[in-house]
Amino acid sequence: MEYRGQRRRRHWCIALPFLLLLYFGQHVLAQIRYTIPEEAKEGYSVGNVAKDLGLDVSTLSERQFRIVSGSEDARFQVNQNNGGLYVLRKIDREELCDGGLTCIVNLKIVVENPLEIHYVAVEITDVNDHSPVFPESEQNLEIAENTAPGEEFQLHPARDPDHGQNSVRYYKLSQSNHFQLELRDNGDDTKMPFLKLRSGLDREHQSKHHLMLTAIDGGNPPRSGSMNLTIVVLDNNDNRPLFEKDAYSVTIPENIAIKSLVLKVNATDLDEGLNGEVVYSFVKSLKRKVYDTFDLDKDTGEIYIKGNVDFEDTEMYRADITASDKGQPPKTTNCKVVIKIADVNDNKPEIDVTSLSNVVPEDSKPGTVIFLISISDKDSADNGKVRCSLSDGLPFELKPSFTDNMYSLVTKSALDREQKSSYEITITATDAGQPQLSTVKSLTVEISDVNDNHPEFPHNPLELYLLENNAPGASILSVSANDRDLNENAAVTYQIVRGNGTQNDMTSFLNINSENGHIHALKSFDFEIVKTFQFQVVATDSGTPPLSSNVTVKVYILDQNDNAPVILYPKSANGSAEGVEEIPRNVNSGHLVTKVRAYDADVGYNGWLLFSVQEVTDHTLFGLDRYTGQIRTLRSFTETDEPRHRLVILVKDNGNVSLSATATIIVKSVEPKEAFAAADVKNAVSDEEDSSVTFYLIITLGSVSVLFLISIIVLIAMQCSKSTDYSSKYLQDTNYDGTLCHSIQYRSGDKRYMLVGPRMSIGSTIVPGSNGNTLVVPNRGRRPSEEPKAPNADWRYSASLRAGMQSSVHMEESSVMQGAQGVLVQNWPTVSSAADGEGGEVSPPVGAGVDSNSWHFRYGPQGPQHLKPGEMPPEAFIIPGSPAIISIRQGQDGDDKGDFITFGKKEEAKKKKKKKKEKKDKREKGKDDDD
Repeated sequence: MEYRGQRRRRHWCIALPFLLLLYFGQHVLAQIRYTIPEEAKEGYSVGNVAKDLGLDVSTLSERQFRIVSGSEDARFQVNQNNGGLYVLRKIDREELCDGGLTCIVNLKIVVENPLEIHYVAVEITDVNDHSPVFPESEQNLEIAENTAPGEEFQLHPARDPDHGQNSVRYYKLSQSNHFQLELRDNGDDTKMPFLKLRSGLDREHQSKHHLMLTAIDGGNPPRSGSMNLTIVVLDNNDNRPLFEKDAYSVTIPENIAIKSLVLKVNATDLDEGLNGEVVYSFVKSLKRKVYDTFDLDKDTGEIYIKGNVDFEDTEMYRADITASDKGQPPKTTNCKVVIKIADVNDNKPEIDVTSLSNVVPEDSKPGTVIFLISISDKDSADNGKVRCSLSDGLPFELKPSFTDNMYSLVTKSALDREQKSSYEITITATDAGQPQLSTVKSLTVEISDVNDNHPEFPHNPLELYLLENNAPGASILSVSANDRDLNENAAVTYQIVRGNGTQNDMTSFLNINSENGHIHALKSFDFEIVKTFQFQVVATDSGTPPLSSNVTVKVYILDQNDNAPVILYPKSANGSAEGVEEIPRNVNSGHLVTKVRAYDADVGYNGWLLFSVQEVTDHTLFGLDRYTGQIRTLRSFTETDEPRHRLVILVKDNGNVSLSATATIIVKSVEPKEAFAAADVKNAVSDEEDSSVTFYLIITLGSVSVLFLISIIVLIAMQCSKSTDYSSKYLQDTNYDGTLCHSIQYRSGDKRYMLVGPRMSIGSTIVPGSNGNTLVVPNRGRRPSEEPKAPNADWRYSASLRAGMQSSVHMEESSVMQGAQGVLVQNWPTVSSAADGEGGEVSPPVGAGVDSNSWHFRYGPQGPQHLKPGEMPPEAFIIPGSPAIISIRQGQDGDDKGDFITFGKKEEAKKKKKKKKEKKDKREKGKDDDD
């Protein structure tokens, strides 16, 4: 009974994980349960698994819907067309589960894309298909006639392979006046029959009794089995053997050696002789495994190991031993023996791997399930606890389930097939027993290719140097791109990126082989037409989606010497390179007769021209410069020289294969007058040829000149009409260099002044009180009472004035440049020469870019000067290249008169000369006075 209870608990422990809903990573584990009766025939429908799991029936075949369990599951199969689960062969519950409390077959059903595993439990229910069976058809009992009523004799129990209600429920004994049937509980839900003596026996009256024992199960309808009982009445045997214990118990380790002693039972009989000799035997109603595993010495009562003892097969054995004397009739007694098996760590862990495919795409995300791994150990307790580990350095990990010993192998990091295409994974399962046992299982994971690499060109851009005049249709270049992917993902095709079809688009003259990348030119390129161009080639793989990359091809056309020199001069009317030159006979040596001009469309050495004389009438008379093509006389003409000379000039380039052209020059020596007349005729012809060009040139120059003159006139008119008013003292230029650079106008008293400042040297000074280069203009429009203030002695010039004067002056505050109407326009650096509270005006310097007729500077605290009616401002006109100053004085009647014009250094020299003369006169006069 205890043994059967342990077996039931073990079945429940096995079935429990499959009653739970498990989840691993990205796949779903589900469990459903079906119940079918045993003895179901082949093709019996268990249930529709796909429908119960909510799977799409139309995709079952594509997703490889199937069972992946062990050999015992070969009793079932699934139909990929409808998702049904069917019985593959007849199922016998007694064969499958050996009389266990429950009989469950666990199936693992897997579908791909995405990976899903579903657990299906099929419970096999018992059917009353077996009748109770006794170990023997007849049992013989020998009972002494003097046996007291109430004595019990054990009978053979019947066994029924069915389970539960279908097993043996009760026994029935045929009618007898001396015997009755007693049933006792055997401890494992079975009944043990005993024959009990009701009344005394009389051997002389009846020496044998014949009875029938019937065992009946609880099935519907019930089944039964019978055994005949023969009871022989013997003479007296007073004592029966007695065991030391009614029950013996022992624990032995599994895998104990054969013939090892397990236990010794001992029974004694008080009788003497044969009646006191005891023999031992197993009762005949035990399980077959007891007889196969153990052996009983009938004389000593020692139990030995006969067969293999395995804890994982049977955890406990129960046996009944009978002790019988040799008396007549023999008397017997029974005892119970319980042999428990202790677990030994003798089983290595088992690794069960469920995988539909060991190929994983390289773009799988972390957490993608690759394998489902189940670890089991037949041992119990610590011997059955297993720890699972994975080899290091791999992009994979074991993800445990909440159910013990269930794992999923998932990706831990990103995969790259181009770096590593396969992995050898070693899974190690180690139990916790002593000593530890482990199992190693190697798995291979192949990484499948995904189109994740663009085609790559080894160089970008590519440069192609192509000789001109290439053969049309010939291959000029081959491009190649490498794709690190595999198969169709690495199959690269090529195409040229076409342009917009314009004149500069060369792609229309190119063709590419899409398979091997050979580029062909459909035309011959000419360096003189196109020297360089570029285009792009696209390499595209055949993956899904396709990936591509570009390469720029820069084509440089190399020049070949395919153009002969072209004579530009001389050129005759009919286009031939022949010309006639006439020179006077009196020219000297080195006279330029003419120059041969030629052009070569090639470049470099191919276009470098050299001139040589191929034919000449007189080698001593003319010479040719081989680089310039100039023909000059080597000597003067003599009376003996011919009047007509013919020169053939050869012009050739410097190509590997030189090309050349010739020009013929006819040189005629004529008298000088004739030569001049011929030159005039040539000039006339040339003038006629260039008349149209000259006409347009004259018109253009005339228009520019007229516009310039108009601008000068307008400038002078605006300068004359400008009003200026200055207040300052006399200034003197001590370092005059003859170049007029700027002018300053000022007023003092009743006179107006114009200071003409020549270019000054660095460090020069302006001395007040000097009237050098100063024009004095009387101001008739000013009242005598208006006296100007004395100017400040501290002169400081602006940047623009300093550029002209080149003197040691300093910058001061900016002034305000105003237009004629006093509108503020721009700040300018100014010259300050006024004392505090006085004002002054100064004209812009020459070259400052300011029109003096429309602008004037105002500096100092006073406001702008306003002319009174009838007043005209003084003006100074500067003549470029000369220090001449023109000052206009206004007369009483308003007529303008030019008093004088002073010319720079000449006027100054005259003054100095005049002063010297005056001093000399004074000295002479003094001498005369002394005399």
